This record gives sequence, C-alpha cells and structure tokens, in this order.
Amino acid sequence: MPTSTLNKTVSDRYLLFFLLGWTVLNILQSCTLGLHSDEAYYWVYSRFLDWGYYDHPPMVAIFIRIGDSLLHNELGLRFMTILTSTCSMYVMWLMAKRYGADVRWFIVSALSIFAFHMYGFNTTPDAPLLFFTVLFYYLYQRYLEHDAWRTTLLLGIVVAGLFYSKYHAVLLIIFTLAANIKLLKRPSFYAIVAIAGVLYIPHILWQVQHDYASARYHLFERSSETYEFAHTYLFVPGQLLMAGPLIGWFLIVYGFGTRIKDVFIRTLMVNGFGIFIFFLINTLKGNVQPHWTLIAFVPVLLLTLIRTTQGHPPAWAYKLAWINAGLIVGFRLLLISGLPAITRLPALKEYFGYREWARSIHQKAGNAFVISPMGFQEISKYNYYTRSLKGFAYDEAFYRRTQYDIWPIEDSMQHHRAYYINAFPHTPNLIADSTATTKGTWYGTWVNDVRTYQKADIITDNYKVTAKPGQRIQFKLKIHNPYSDTIKFDSLNTHSFAVLRACFYQREDLKSIQRSGAEFKNISIAPNQFGTYDMNLTAPMEKGRYDLIFSIRTYPFNGGRNSRIVNFTVQ
Repeated sequence: MPTSTLNKTVSDRYLLFFLLGWTVLNILQSCTLGLHSDEAYYWVYSRFLDWGYYDHPPMVAIFIRIGDSLLHNELGLRFMTILTSTCSMYVMWLMAKRYGADVRWFIVSALSIFAFHMYGFNTTPDAPLLFFTVLFYYLYQRYLEHDAWRTTLLLGIVVAGLFYSKYHAVLLIIFTLAANIKLLKRPSFYAIVAIAGVLYIPHILWQVQHDYASARYHLFERSSETYEFAHTYLFVPGQLLMAGPLIGWFLIVYGFGTRIKDVFIRTLMVNGFGIFIFFLINTLKGNVQPHWTLIAFVPVLLLTLIRTTQGHPPAWAYKLAWINAGLIVGFRLLLISGLPAITRLPALKEYFGYREWARSIHQKAGNAFVISPMGFQEISKYNYYTRSLKGFAYDEAFYRRTQYDIWPIEDSMQHHRAYYINAFPHTPNLIADSTATTKGTWYGTWVNDVRTYQKADIITDNYKVTAKPGQRIQFKLKIHNPYSDTIKFDSLNTHSFAVLRACFYQREDLKSIQRSGAEFKNISIAPNQFGTYDMNLTAPMEKGRYDLIFSIRTYPFNGGRNSRIVNFTVQ
C-alpha cells in the first residue's frame, strides 16, 4: 500500500506506463475480438450520417465514421473509443491530482472498475458519453474556481457533446445543478445553456421531422414492460460487478464516505448517488441494464481517490484492488488468446464466428437483398462483414421499431428479389433451404417480389382502452404513407397480398389476431398523405392487460409494427 507521496518524475513514469499499457491492451482487444451486435448496428448508423437516429443521438456514428475511414476493420471501428478512453483516463488523473491523490491508487482503482474496461474499446453511445462526462467534470472543476468565458464556451460545447452522445446526459446536468443551485446566479451559466442549446438545434429539428421517434420509443415503447422483482434485486449485484467483481463494493462504500469540503466534491457525490438511485427506481418500470449507470463510475473513482487523501485507507483494500485488477486484465488477455473455452462462453458467443456466418449467407444470397425477422443484431453484422447495405431487419409486430424502419434500405428492395433468412424453420407452406454456418443452421427462402410497409404509420384515436370480455370496439385509424409512391393494399400487380391485423400481446406472447375485412384492400394512399380505415375489434374473452399493436402483413412476412402500443385492459 502507498505510504508516501512519490516524486513527480516517478509519478509521471507510472502514469505513462499505465496509459501506454491501457492503450495497447485495448488495441489488442479490438484486433482480436469480433463486433458486438450493437457495434455493427451503429456501423450502419455511420453509413447514413444524420442528426439523429431512432434509438440514440448521432455521436456514436461520428466516432465510427472517423475510425472506419482510416481502417476498414474492427480496430478502425473502435479507434475513436480507444483514443478517447486513454484521454479520459489521463483527464481523470488530472482532476484527482489536484486533491493530492497518489498515482498508484489511481492506477489500481481505474483498473479495478470493470465498466471502464468495457468501454475502453466497445463502441456504443456509452463510449462518447463517458468521454464527454470526464471532460465536463474537468472543465466544471475549473469553472468553479475561475468563471472565465473561455471555460464557459468549452463547457457549452461539451454539454452539447454529452447530449449528442446519449440522452442519459440529462441526469448529469440535473444533478450538477441540484448540487450547486447557486449556478443560477451566474450569467455565464445561461451562456452555457445557450451555447449548448444552439448546437443541439439540428437534433431537435430531426426529432420534429421524424415525429419525435426517439422520445416515443424511450418514453412509451420501453415503458410497456410489467414489473418483475428480479429487475430490482439484480440491480445491486449488477452495479457491484460493474464497479469491480471483488473490490467494487469497497470503492462505492468508501468513495461515498468522502467528507464534502467543496462544491466539486458535493457535485461528485450528488451525481454518483443520484444516478444510482435514479436507475434503481427505474427498475420498477422494467429491466435496467447494468451499463446504463456508466457515468456514475467517474464520481466513484474520483471520490475514492479523494477519500484516500483524507485518511489512511486499509492496507487490505489496496492489495484486494490489485487482485481484482489482475483478474480483469487476465481475463481480457485470455479473451485475446481466443481459447475455445473462452469463446464458447454464452456471454461472449456473439463476438465470434460472425465473419464466417456472413460469408456463408452471402454465398447463397449473392448481391440480392437479405431480409431477416430476427431483430437488428445479426443483419447488422451481415451488413458490416459484407461491407454492404443489402441486409434489412424486418421488425415484426411483437418486436420494437428500429432505425431500419427509417433508413431507405426498405425503399430500395421493393419489388426486387430477396433472400429471407431465419434461425428457425419457416412456416410449413414455405419452401425453405438451409445453410450450415458457424452460428448453427440458418433457413432461407427466396422472395421474388418483395413488398413491405414497415414505414407506414398507423395512428389511432385511443391509446388506452378498457373493455369487458367480448365487447365490440371500433378504432378509427389513420394510415400515413411516407413513401415516394402511392401505396395500394390490393394484390393485382404483385404475388403477395396485404392484410391489416390487430395483434393482442401479453409480453411477447401473441394471444389473438383479428384481421381487417376485404374492404381494406381497396385503400389507396398518395405519397405523404393519410388514408382512413375503421376497424371493429372484439375484446379478448380472458381478463387482463394486453398490448394491442396494429400490423400490416404482406406475404410471406409475419407483419411489422405499424403502430404505437395501445394499452388494452379487459376487466
């Protein structure tokens, strides 16, 4: 355990070796590890640069586009994350150094936090969010000491960067203001808000143009889950794992025991504690993924280091931290080695074998479009590893909408021949072939004349319905045609037919389907116009809560998600 302060030369040498080692480890990991499905999805983002996307703001797409333009491989895709991760480590040390922290405690604490390892190379929106969070704290620390206009300008830019990274950034701003309400008395505070607001206008306009797609998804679609106690009680062990499998509990408890001696420490305390509590409360609404609290671990690290300067931390904690760090780094080295025992672990399977999988599918499909109803994951990997945009995720009614429902890929494949793939055998009336791949057997069917309506948006007059079992209810539907051509639901000029379905779900279990009448096929809607249709439904006979989704099905597909969820209660 450190017992004395190192001289500056030795301290700088330790820090340099750490930063070099951290960078090399992340480079090796990137070169030897295949893409996570989210990374592949965000690579497709980078092929369609825009001011916003259905799931997230655009910063991750910019990160990937920069790196991918330099190197067309996994290292290139992750290049900006590796670079900003090393910069973040250095900047966090600069903040801790101002409180007299020992570099050895900094190194072992940073290496112990598993969350930092995850986003030392994985390129998702959390990577730029972490980077801009660190920059925000660094500039804010100086802003508290000296209210300079240069710092104000930089803070405005960084706050915009936060919001362009991930919507969770709003928590950082809210809790920072809660920790120091006197900021409202500073004229420069309003300048920061103005600068960030002006820079964020393009994203706001994108949301307006796309009918607030991201807000509807995060506030309504994700809120439809029913409560499960497992979401709450698993939250705590998940956070302890993210903080470090052996030492995480100590870092959190010890860090939050820091004596508050200035506004910056109070800001760290309120942010760290507030973010953990916020997401704990959110487990009442649905599943909270452990990494969503990533920005809370910057305060955890800094508070831990500040606490070590306020007293003598226990010697066993320093030793345990090194063991913890050694376990994580050792595991990462084993992952780099590619040993079968590691690559076959369920949590790691999706990082391996998809280059070969994509090659197998491509050999069957050739240059034709490839359509999959399995979500955005595999098809995004197909796009990445074939370096094409011929893969399309067909989002079925029980699934959620994705950016594939916005991109022009769907428009390009209309009335073309496409290869329809699935990890499960198709319905019996389809003639399917099969392909043995590194990811198991996949089944394929050729569709000679593709016709889909994924972008058609169905708007109803009521999104919350209460009915008695078997009660008849009429829904007045408006169907928006966002395409450049008139859409018709008849089957005169195509091999497929179209039908409107009302699907009643309980979670992902389809309980019943009610179909439109023959008159639906007579509807014709001009580009960017609305059509109307009155659909009479019968409430399910079994009491309970249902998710009602309106879906347009065209053969041979199962029907997409064309409406928001209608909360339907039978009582």
